[in-house]
Amino acid sequence: MLNKILLIGGLIALLSSPAMAAGDPVAGETKTAICVACHGPKGISSIPQNPNLAGQVPGYIAAQLQAFKSGERENAVMQAQSVLLSDQDMADLDAYYASLPAKISSDLTEEDKALAEEGKKIYRGGFAERGIAACMSCHGPSGHGIPKNFPRVSAQQKVYLEQQLLLYKSGERQGYNGIMADIAFGLSEEQIQQLSAYMAGLN
Repeated sequence: MLNKILLIGGLIALLSSPAMAAGDPVAGETKTAICVACHGPKGISSIPQNPNLAGQVPGYIAAQLQAFKSGERENAVMQAQSVLLSDQDMADLDAYYASLPAKISSDLTEEDKALAEEGKKIYRGGFAERGIAACMSCHGPSGHGIPKNFPRVSAQQKVYLEQQLLLYKSGERQGYNGIMADIAFGLSEEQIQQLSAYMAGLN
């Protein structure tokens, strides 16, 4: 039942989201000067706390930049950067990063791999004890996401994934009509570590 609620909620969000400007990846590449320090020259960050942008689902990055600019999503650095961007700039950056190949994580430790085995169970089967649906319901079996509302979680920084789930758990990050906050709240910190390790290794 919860799977159906999540999917219906996702469809409503997709249908009700405002239309974004069409992006030009070539133009987007010329606008990445403000992005490379934190997210790398090709959208692969060398800083574990920062997300990889390469290969993200089309529309997601532009939507998040809009959220940072409006203050809906809070981050002092990103708000300062996004306030300088027009809707077209955001669409172009989005198109550029979506066009880049994702880089699958190859630096997971043996401890990470052990955590991932447990994380796989939650990602693919949910956590019935707390009424949590499988993560793949929205992010796909391989973690590639569903444009534009449900992001790619595979090939992402493990530390970043864990950090964001903890922000959802604490209520500091909102979005998705509270779905992610409800899910993360029902997970223990250990389960969040397990999920993060599993998602980072998906391809």
